[in-house]
Amino acid sequence: MPVVMSSDQVARTIARIAHEIVERHHSLESLALIGIRTRGVPIARRLSEALAEIVKVDVPTGVLDITLYRDDLMRHPVGPQPVLRRTEIDFSIDDRRIVLVDDVLYTGRTIRAALDALIDFGRPRAIELVVLVDRGHRELPIKADYVGKNLPTSLQESVQVRLSEVEDRDEVVIEDAPDS
Repeated sequence: MPVVMSSDQVARTIARIAHEIVERHHSLESLALIGIRTRGVPIARRLSEALAEIVKVDVPTGVLDITLYRDDLMRHPVGPQPVLRRTEIDFSIDDRRIVLVDDVLYTGRTIRAALDALIDFGRPRAIELVVLVDRGHRELPIKADYVGKNLPTSLQESVQVRLSEVEDRDEVVIEDAPDS
């Protein structure tokens, strides 16, 4: 299982994306970051910290759980019950520029679910997408605005993002997908 991003590379990538966000926006006053559970959350928090260091502005950061918005929720009716976690958005998203954050962009279905969930909270002025890794193989017409690393993969491979807040280390690895 090759490591394609080390801890240092993950940190540099998040810092670079923060700089790209600053370059794209004249002001961060109406900007908010929302991380998709699970690994989008620590990435969003790290981006918020990086933005605060760069422009000395605290960017509100929220947490979005998309479990009930997934289109594969009922595909396996005999399987385990989905685990619902809290969505924590303690600010209005109305008329804000929302930066949605996730770890890996693959088919686009997670992002579609996140967009559906987000719209239930209000009407943002715009929504942008940050992903640490874009691995291709899109099934929906979704494209990230900020990409840490484009990582072409085969369908037989799996991209695993590990973050210290969840797995006690930062790295991105490619693994062989488990047999279906």
